[in-house]
Parts: sequence; C-alpha cells; structure tokens
Amino acid sequence: MAIKNLKDLYLDQLKDLYSACKQSMPMVTELGRAAKSRDLSEALIAGNQGIARGMEVLSELCNRHGADPTGEHCRGMEGLIIEAKKHAIETEYADEDAQDAAIITQYQRMMHYAIAGYGCVRSFANRLELDSDAAALQECLDQTWEGDRHMTKIAEGGVNMAAVDGR
Repeated sequence: MAIKNLKDLYLDQLKDLYSACKQSMPMVTELGRAAKSRDLSEALIAGNQGIARGMEVLSELCNRHGADPTGEHCRGMEGLIIEAKKHAIETEYADEDAQDAAIITQYQRMMHYAIAGYGCVRSFANRLELDSDAAALQECLDQTWEGDRHMTKIAEGGVNMAAVDGR
C-alpha cells in the first residue's frame, strides 16, 4: 500500500508499533526469568502487563479506522530483541548483578523505541484532530515513560552499585 497522506502514515505506524509490542513481550518475559533481583523481575512482569495494555489500545485504534493491526513486522524491534538476547541472556556473567544491569539496559532500549513510536503516533493523531486517539496514545506514552523511570530507580537504587565490584 502506498502511503498517500498523514492518515495512511498514522495507520502504518500504529501497526508497526503493535508489531514492536507483540515482539517485545516474549523477550521481556525471558528477561524477567533471567533477572536475579526480585524488584527487577516484578518490574518486568509489570512491564509486560503494560505492553499488553498498549497492544489493546493500538488494536482498538487500528480497528476503529478499518486497519488490521497485525499487518506489519517491525524490524527495528526485531533488532533490539536480537541485541537483548545477545547481551542480557546469552552472555556469560560471573556476577548476577552485572547481568541484572544488562537486563535493565536492554529493556530500556526496547522501551525507548516504544516511547519514540507512541510519541510520533500521538503527534500524528493530534495533527489529524483525532482527539480520543491522541488521548489514548498519550496515556500509553505516559505509562511507558513511568515504566522506564521505574527501571532507572531499580538500576540506580542498588543493581548498578552491587554490580560495581560483584558484591
């Protein structure tokens, strides 16, 4: 399908973001299982719940505009998942705190991709005067930012310090 206008781009990006979220969920589950910190593991479980809520919103918005949310494959998230698996799961760590720091790093990279996506589609919805779409996307964006801030608190609140010298 040729993208003819901002509305077409908006729908294309909603579908791409839906794909990104769908792809990220199994990796977030895997990161949660690998995490040694209970706080980190619980935050990743909560993160997956947030991703699922975001997918529901994206699906609803696509359906509202007559688009199938499953019509795309996000190569950007695919690459981030490959990196997460390599750096947080497959790398051998002698120190579990260092691995937890790597898990946080990879999770935040995936979430920053989602933050960029939600911000763009929210801006498109605003320009297209799709006020209810924009409000729903703003809520997803806010929740994703909050999850990112919570991960930073976990990292700075203990994981990174513990990983300094393998305590």
